[in-house]
Amino acid sequence: MKNWKAKTIIAGTILLLIVASVYYYIALPAINIHSPGFWKFIIVVLVAAMIIYLLFQTRFTQSAGSGYFSADRFGIEFKTPQSAKIFKIMAAVCIVVAAVFAIGSLLSSKIINASKYQKLLDVETRSFKDDIKEVSYDQIPILDKDSAETIGNRVMGTMVDLVSQFEVNDMYTQINYKNKPVRVSPLQYGSLIKWLTNKSDGIPGYIRIDMTTQQAEVVRLEKGIRYSTSDHFGRNIYRHLRFAYPTYMFDDIRFEIDDDGTPYWICPAKKYNVGLFGGVTVGRVVLCNAVTGQMQDYDVSEVPQWVDKVYSADMLINLYDYYGTLKHGFLNSVLRQKDCVKTTDGYNYIALDDDVWVYTGITSVGQDKSNVGFVLMNQRTMETRYYEISGAEENSAMSSAEGKVQHLNYAATFPLLLNVGGEPTYFMALKDSAGLVKSYAMLNIEKYQNVAIGETVSECEANYIKMMSQSGVITQEKQEEKNISGTITKIIQTVVDGNSHFYITIDSSDAIFDVNVIENPEIIKYNVGDVIKLSYTENDKTNDAKPVK
Repeated sequence: MKNWKAKTIIAGTILLLIVASVYYYIALPAINIHSPGFWKFIIVVLVAAMIIYLLFQTRFTQSAGSGYFSADRFGIEFKTPQSAKIFKIMAAVCIVVAAVFAIGSLLSSKIINASKYQKLLDVETRSFKDDIKEVSYDQIPILDKDSAETIGNRVMGTMVDLVSQFEVNDMYTQINYKNKPVRVSPLQYGSLIKWLTNKSDGIPGYIRIDMTTQQAEVVRLEKGIRYSTSDHFGRNIYRHLRFAYPTYMFDDIRFEIDDDGTPYWICPAKKYNVGLFGGVTVGRVVLCNAVTGQMQDYDVSEVPQWVDKVYSADMLINLYDYYGTLKHGFLNSVLRQKDCVKTTDGYNYIALDDDVWVYTGITSVGQDKSNVGFVLMNQRTMETRYYEISGAEENSAMSSAEGKVQHLNYAATFPLLLNVGGEPTYFMALKDSAGLVKSYAMLNIEKYQNVAIGETVSECEANYIKMMSQSGVITQEKQEEKNISGTITKIIQTVVDGNSHFYITIDSSDAIFDVNVIENPEIIKYNVGDVIKLSYTENDKTNDAKPVK
C-alpha cells in the first residue's frame, strides 16, 4: 500500500512538472512578482495540481437514481478523508493567490495612485522656433508605415531567389540611419517547413527603405539572421531572451540596425513604478545581435546613441495622458475634468538631434476639434517637450487636405510637424487607393483655412509660401536671380520626389546647379563639354537653375 502511494506521488509530481514546463516554455512568463504573467503561471500550476490530485485521489461512484434518461447516477468521492482535506487546502491556496493578484491590481491602479501616475513624466515647455529648425527637404520622411509595407513587398517580389522561401516581417521600424529617416524590417521564414529547410543558413537579410526618396532595397548579409520572431525553439528571439534573463519583463521588441548596418533586436525591460503592476516605464535595455545572438545589458540611461526605439510610442502617449488628465486626481479626470488635456488620436515621428521623437497634438478632453499645443517625446530618453500652439487638430487637417483633392480620392497620412518660414506647419503625403504617394499638402496649424498642394515636396512648399505670403501670415523674401555661363564639367541625372533632375557643374563655378527636367526639358540636349548659360537662385546645397539662351 505504501509502495503504491509513493508511486502515485511520484507520478503526479512528474505529470505536474511536465504541465508546468510546457506552459512555461510556450508562455515564457518572467519570474518576477511584478509580472502579471508570473501570477497567471502560478495560478495555472495550482489549478493543474488540483486536477492531477483529483485524478489520483478520487474514484467514481454509482448509486440508484431517477430521471427520464437514466436509472443510474454517477459521482466521485475521495479515497480517504485526508485526501479531501488536502484538496481543500490546495483550493484555498489557489483562491488566496488569485485574491492577492486582484488586490495587487487594484492597489496599483490610477484610482488609488493618481498622483504617482501623474508624476511619472517630466514635461518641459519649450519654444517652437528655438527647437524646430527649418528642415532640408531631403530629410523629411514622406512615407508612413502602410506605404513602406507596400513598397517593401514590391521589392521583395522582385527577389526571385528569396520570395519562395521568405516573407517580409510587418515591423518596419522607423529609425535614423546615417542622418536620414529610414524604415527597416527583417525578412522572415515563410512557414515551419521553410524554416526547417533554411535554418542552417539563417535569414539572408532585411528590407531598408529611404523615407525621403521612397527607394527600397533588400540588404543581404554575409551571415544570416539566426535569432528572430519567426525562428523556433531556442532560436526564437523571445525564448532566447527569456532563458538568458528569466526575471526581465520585456516590452515589445523592435528591429534596428547600427551605424554599420548590423541588425539588432532592441529589447526594453519594463519597470513598474506604482505598486505591483502599475506605472510602466523602462528600466533596462538588452541589445541582441540578430546574427550571433550575443546580448548586451544596459541601464536605460546608458543605451548607445545609435539606438532609437527604447520607449514605444504607445507607452509615451499613455504616460502623457496620465500627466495631462490626473493633475487634480482621478475623480476630477472623470467628473469635472478641470484642466484636463489628452493626446489626440494618432501620432507620427520626427527626427531631431539624431534621435527619433514621437509627435502628437494635445487637446482638451471635450469634443472640440482643435489643439491647445503639441508634444515631442524622445523614444530613447523619454525627454518630453511641450509647445503651446493652438490650432487645427490633426484629423481636421487631414480632412481639409483630402477635401482639396476629393475628385482624386486621395487619403492623407497623419501629419508631420515642420517649421516653414518660422511657422508651425502640418505636412502630409496624399496617397492613392494603391497606397502610393501621389502628391503633398501643407497647411498652417494656427490658420488652417487654406491648403497648399504640390506634386513634389518643393512645389508644395513654394505653393504654401506663396499662399501664406498673400494672406500676410509670412513674408516671402524674393530671391535674386543670377546668370552664369561656362563649360559643363559633369552632368548627372537623378530622381527627386519622383521627378527627373540634372545636377550640373561648370568650369566657371564651384557650385552645383539643379535643373528640373519636367520644367526644362531642353536640358537633355546638353552633355559634358558643352557651353551652357544658366539662370539660377542660390540655395544652401544646390542652386535651382534653368538653361537660358
